[in-house]
Amino acid sequence: MPPTPDAIAAGSAVPDRGRADACPGALRLHAADDGALARVRLPGGLLTAGQALALADAAEALGDGALETTSRGNVQLRGLRSDCGAELAARLRAAGLLPSDTHERVRNIVASPLAGLDGIGRADIRAWVRELDVRLCASTWAAGLSGKFLFALDDGRGDVASLNADVTLIAGPDGGALLRYGRAELGTPVADPVAAALEAARTVLDAAAGRAWHAREIPDLLPPGTRPLPPPAADPNPPLGVLPGGLSLGVRFGRASAVQWRLLAEASAGEVRLTPWRGAVLPGAQARWLEPLAAAGLRTASGTAWERATACTGLPGCGKSLADVRADAARALDGAPDAPQVRAGGPGLLPVHWSGCERRCGRPSGRWVDVLATGQGYRVTVTGGLPLDVTGRAAAEAVAQARRAN
Repeated sequence: MPPTPDAIAAGSAVPDRGRADACPGALRLHAADDGALARVRLPGGLLTAGQALALADAAEALGDGALETTSRGNVQLRGLRSDCGAELAARLRAAGLLPSDTHERVRNIVASPLAGLDGIGRADIRAWVRELDVRLCASTWAAGLSGKFLFALDDGRGDVASLNADVTLIAGPDGGALLRYGRAELGTPVADPVAAALEAARTVLDAAAGRAWHAREIPDLLPPGTRPLPPPAADPNPPLGVLPGGLSLGVRFGRASAVQWRLLAEASAGEVRLTPWRGAVLPGAQARWLEPLAAAGLRTASGTAWERATACTGLPGCGKSLADVRADAARALDGAPDAPQVRAGGPGLLPVHWSGCERRCGRPSGRWVDVLATGQGYRVTVTGGLPLDVTGRAAAEAVAQARRAN
């Protein structure tokens, strides 16, 4: 699962991690219960159709035949053979997905997925993404960043700015941007956004002195900024279906088969943009593709119980889990009533997260419905409320009721 934000209070002393982060990469594989796991960084979530096909081929040839999208718009391959590292690296290099062996884990860049498509943002920040990636890989010092360090490039609409990245750029109307550190409430105007983002990352790295992974862990990093940030998007996740300039799709729990992945590539007009909300935007894709994409199991419409629903890996991928939470969650969500108010200006549904153990990997922030496996069923709790132990169909009904407790 994508990492859950560390519970470090703002303004606290810099933590002494005492170790490097253990984030997997494309070259440093992670041993999971269902085989090795590789995480391929995709700056801005940007892929060509050819690169998407190369990933599908790799998943089938080397792994379990599926690909997972993460909360940073990256991709994971699971069920890999322990001896496939060299072949995987060769496949990624040939597809242009591994431009730097030394910096591959620090290419964590999220970007507004609808930039340049719907006329809402102030800039098409894809050029920033590419420039930042090139300059990041060319900076020797940047290899020392944590694999958890995150850049966010927001086109001004406030979507990825809501992710509280370590360094955020929010596009302004004049070609510049506001630069924000961590969860700061103010931003600093910068004329050269990419250069400023790199300098900010180096400032964090120097201040961390090898002890911290995130900007939010370093108190008094900078003097207060000079301008308030623009208001965040009410719902940063792009609506699903036909959008100006293309299609927007959802991937159930971020996991898609190679068949579904190839269909995404085929439906695209040459570019696929993965979102931090486990979806995909296909610029230039035609509405005629919605029916075959839905038939393949991809989400093509908003306003269902699948909105804001997440789950950890669960069994069989994680030996610590007490249940196959994704299978249980899918049954509960498929049987729940739709929620059209999510996109109609109503209160919507509370986020819900199914967890296989007390670690609650990938849990959301804010107020949410906690569905925790107990070995005998699930414990359902709205953040700050009283727990309810339930099993079977009662669990699905309890979750549906709890999600409407706005």
